[in-house]
Amino acid sequence: MTKKNDLVEKNNASVGPEHSDAGSQEHQVRLHKVEQLRALGIEPWPAGRDVNATCKQVLDSFNPEEESSPIYEIAGRVLALREHGKSVFAHIQDRTGKIQLYFKQADVGNALFDQLIHFVDVGDTLWVAGTTFQTRMGEITLKVSSFVLQSKCLHPLPEKFHGLIDVETKYRQRYLDLIANHESKERFIKRSLVVKTMRNFLDEHDFVEVETPMLHPIPGGAVARPFVTHHNALSADLYLRIAPELYLKRLVIGGIERVYEINRNFRNEGISTRHNPEFTMVEFYAAYLDYHYMMTFVERMIQTIAQKVCGATLLPFGEYMLDFGKPFARLTMKQAVAQYANCSQDDLTPETIDAVLAQHNITLENKNATWGHKLFTLFEELVESKLIQPTFITEFPVEVSPLAKRNSENEAIVDRFELFMASMELSNGFNELNDPFDQAERFKEQASAHAGGDVEAHRYDADYVRALEYGLPPAVGVGIGIDRLAMVLTNTTSIKDVILFPALKNK
Repeated sequence: MTKKNDLVEKNNASVGPEHSDAGSQEHQVRLHKVEQLRALGIEPWPAGRDVNATCKQVLDSFNPEEESSPIYEIAGRVLALREHGKSVFAHIQDRTGKIQLYFKQADVGNALFDQLIHFVDVGDTLWVAGTTFQTRMGEITLKVSSFVLQSKCLHPLPEKFHGLIDVETKYRQRYLDLIANHESKERFIKRSLVVKTMRNFLDEHDFVEVETPMLHPIPGGAVARPFVTHHNALSADLYLRIAPELYLKRLVIGGIERVYEINRNFRNEGISTRHNPEFTMVEFYAAYLDYHYMMTFVERMIQTIAQKVCGATLLPFGEYMLDFGKPFARLTMKQAVAQYANCSQDDLTPETIDAVLAQHNITLENKNATWGHKLFTLFEELVESKLIQPTFITEFPVEVSPLAKRNSENEAIVDRFELFMASMELSNGFNELNDPFDQAERFKEQASAHAGGDVEAHRYDADYVRALEYGLPPAVGVGIGIDRLAMVLTNTTSIKDVILFPALKNK
């Protein structure tokens, strides 16, 4: 039988799934242990045992003044094992943290101690019972009187001092990332708190949470390329939704005047540090409010989330410090372009904007591009990457806003905002277009663009136009990208690090 000291050395060696040869050898050792355990009548994956405390509760309840300790029953994954003659020190970890264990042969008995020595490895899950004491080094420790193997781990964990550093393995085997890297686990716990705080904020303002279809007969609600699937029973193509917008606005027409949904959207686009083909958004709509009100609402929501999740409103992101505590900046698109293109707003008229494009060597593929498309192109090329601090951009051209209401004083623009920070768009909102005739015309323009080869353009949605004919009250709608918000609040530069299972190329 293999000596325990040899196995401890193997368990602590720099091996893991990304080191395939060493990992395979250790895997065979552990498989053999499973055979031996079963030959002894010990099940490697038995029924679970109840616990009466967590690691954190055991640590928090320790009182050095008390003469005796209650018997605690806890369970967790073994992170380290150290043999000292007739005793073993170990650390186990549960959802709340980790605690040191002390096994003494005289306390657990020869049979259990022999099982510990020969069959328990780093990575295994144990149920243990015992009482607490404090070591000479001051560490609160559970003195084990009994234990039961709960789940045998057949592979070595990533090397304990450096964690899991292979990026590909982190994404493909997220469970290893969560076991080995405390920062990753905390990041996803924070993401969960982002959603919880957002939901509470909306609920407190009388919004009703709903669920709308994921499969759409017509893709709509955003400018994006959809995924296509086929429904056999209906003998019809359907599209994974690119946005829930048109369904949520139908609900506003039906009288649910404040409504929201937190769910996945799907867009058949490229993968990057800021894009994943499936991503999480919140969309919410409110009747009888406008986009000016909603900018302040979104600002307050994000400030509330930042304070709740991070305990502060001045937060690091890369080399910058983002300030969520002060009012967010507000610029019209023309103001922003003038500021970052080093020109005046008078240089951005339909008659003069071509000179600004030429000055910055920007060429549009569409030779018949309108003024609105030219202004938006200047914004994308020259401004977006420079918007670090939270900034609202308003007054978008109508050509790039097919579902937004025109401004009552300038029909070339719409009543719309986008919120940028850390060079990323996080939120989009606008006064909703509720004129069925205007909407029908814009759908026709989008449909023509689609027929001309623009795969991201809207289709004509006759059912939605009919819904508008029943009267959508004046309303404002907002979308916020939860993945990107989580990136900002956890100082993470890749969207893959805030999505538990991101899209990856096939191996």
